[in-house]
Amino acid sequence: MVFCTLFFARLSAFIVAILVLIWALHFKTSFISQEEDDLIFAVLHPLLMVIGFIVVSGEAILVHKWLPGSRNLKKLVHLCLQGLALGCGIFGIWTKFHGQNGVVANFYSLHSWMGLICVTMFGAQWVFGFVSFWHKVEVRTTRLKVLPWHIFLGLYTYGLAIVTAETGLLEKLTFLQTEGNVLKRCPESAVVNGLGLFLVVLSSAVIVAAISPKQRTSNSKVVFSGISYSSY
Repeated sequence: MVFCTLFFARLSAFIVAILVLIWALHFKTSFISQEEDDLIFAVLHPLLMVIGFIVVSGEAILVHKWLPGSRNLKKLVHLCLQGLALGCGIFGIWTKFHGQNGVVANFYSLHSWMGLICVTMFGAQWVFGFVSFWHKVEVRTTRLKVLPWHIFLGLYTYGLAIVTAETGLLEKLTFLQTEGNVLKRCPESAVVNGLGLFLVVLSSAVIVAAISPKQRTSNSKVVFSGISYSSY
């Protein structure tokens, strides 16, 4: 079960990465701007938010499922991957707000509001995880109490990131079709719609793999996200 979900998660992540690269690089004329610098930042936004933020954070969630080694090694890799995803998310939002019209001009849609909320929650969750599970001062009982909330908020934030990406795809494609720059039935529309579908498949595979119970052993208990309570 876990192997299958991990396989589908990796396959979906690969397809998502390919589709967003095709859209951003092959159909880059859809990211029309008056200045070349703005075009570069506009193209970087979907790449950073989808590959850097969603795909990398999804891989971080699955670290405890596939990475061999000690618990501290798994926690360190998880922390580093989530930190990388957070950096990509922050820079991805900055590229969107870097346009010549300024921040306010880009902060008007549901997608932009959800994006800021999502990255803010992700950053708070990263700090929360570092303090609770990596900082040695915290006692074991405290970590056991906050672990379920850490898992829940992590998966919730990941799901919110997927929904935010879907609103962004819908918003962009709607604008392009309304302005007549993209037809309803054309290769670019198919790429964007396919990207949205595989983002759903990716999120489903990651969440199912994360909440699948770890095989019970004499030294561990069954918990979610592949993390045993005895680990902390």
